[in-house]
Amino acid sequence: MSVTVSSAAMDANDRAAIRHKLIEQRLGLPRRQELAADLQEVLRVWLLRRKETTIGAYWPIKGEFDPLPALYRWAEDAPERQQRRIGLPVVDKVHGTLRFHVWYPGCPMEDDAFHIPKPKGTEEFEPQLMLVPCLGFGPCGLRLGYGGGFMDKTLAQLQPRPAAVGIGYAHGFLPLLKPSPLDVALDAMLTEEGVVWDVDG
Repeated sequence: MSVTVSSAAMDANDRAAIRHKLIEQRLGLPRRQELAADLQEVLRVWLLRRKETTIGAYWPIKGEFDPLPALYRWAEDAPERQQRRIGLPVVDKVHGTLRFHVWYPGCPMEDDAFHIPKPKGTEEFEPQLMLVPCLGFGPCGLRLGYGGGFMDKTLAQLQPRPAAVGIGYAHGFLPLLKPSPLDVALDAMLTEEGVVWDVDG
């Protein structure tokens, strides 16, 4: 199931209406728990071949897939003498970007300016890989987020640029999605149906 959007709507770049429709659909997905379990497995398997030891993730909102259980298992399964770190974003309002601070189950949390939980007082680091939540996604690495531009600005700023993998449900596929000037292409896209694309793949 994907959002039905006319060519005219896509040409007009009416992203606000598309976002609203996608959020409604995601919140109303039938068997969402089963879909989430499938996506957990897709993410866990995909991470097995990755060499990165630091991952920037996100706190799920508005019916987003929660990647943290799979990431915690990834961190716990680290080879001997290898430390793997998971980070959650903290908004840098001055630059419109995200900084990542270490997260672990039970770590102190507080709400940010958008009322989204963030780690409190943990170490900051630059991730080698970022999991990017996708409200919608299109061909060739295109992603539709909430419109704030935080993820795109962060990916454009970090040097070296981390690998970026989109995470979302298959219903969000938008075959007519057009890029906007600030869009940064994803390197891979995962849904509950599997790996949609992977430039390393």
